[in-house]
Amino acid sequence: MPRWWRPNSGCATLDKAALHTLLRSFLAEDIGHGDVTSEAIFSENIGGTAQIVARQPCVVAGCRTVAAEVFTIQNSAITISDPVEEGARVAAGDILLTISGPVLDLLKAERVALNLMQRLSGIATLTARFVELVADLPVRIVDTRKTTPGLRMLEKYAVRVGGGHNHRFNLADGALLKDNHIAACGSIAGAVASLRKKIPHTLRIEVETETLAQVHECLDCGVDIIMLDNMECSLMQEAVRLVAGRALVEASGGITLESLRAVAASGVDLISIGALTHSAPASDMGLDWIV
Repeated sequence: MPRWWRPNSGCATLDKAALHTLLRSFLAEDIGHGDVTSEAIFSENIGGTAQIVARQPCVVAGCRTVAAEVFTIQNSAITISDPVEEGARVAAGDILLTISGPVLDLLKAERVALNLMQRLSGIATLTARFVELVADLPVRIVDTRKTTPGLRMLEKYAVRVGGGHNHRFNLADGALLKDNHIAACGSIAGAVASLRKKIPHTLRIEVETETLAQVHECLDCGVDIIMLDNMECSLMQEAVRLVAGRALVEASGGITLESLRAVAASGVDLISIGALTHSAPASDMGLDWIV
């Protein structure tokens, strides 16, 4: 295994200050100047209790860490009971969270909490399916920057909850030469040389390749990570043999649940999948009133 390999620490955390800024903006967007329906029906001193319930099996993400925070940001008097653990596998009908407090505030926070929890649980559930399919192979499933603008922190968190790993969080996280960089620069060697003059020595250099000739050029340049973009599995196998552990090898491009095993069997170290975040269906959940 290449020297840069790191095992999954299992750490899935969120920056709480950044999270609260996001959640306040989401609540402000949804509430606007006030909940005209609820405010016309309920007084501020009316209390109640409700539960978030799974309508289908899923891997839960964003219950304790996000949905609960939405309710307490809306009103710190809201109490949270029995939130399921992040990454828990639940069945249809399972209670995920119980909330008690002023009815007006429960209703104002309901949609934001549900939207986020459904979205994040959908990502975690899909990620878990990919991870499980190759659990017996020495390969890492990673996401991409194909996230919903404004939700990247949360969506990448959900990938980690589902057992996956994160690729670059943003463009400052690493140097990745893609096809348009190479085309504009004229060659991989020229682009890598320019990068090395400017970037800190602490940043890795990754290069996207489509041919074995480009893989050879990457090896000659001593890049850290070689991405095999939209290659056939037989070509990937040849590229892995060629690299022979001198760099991390990442497979990318249109990888599905059906094609995953064959790609992983080629011997690549990483498989990046944009669908984890851009195509995950939301998990079905609802808020049921009990008191």
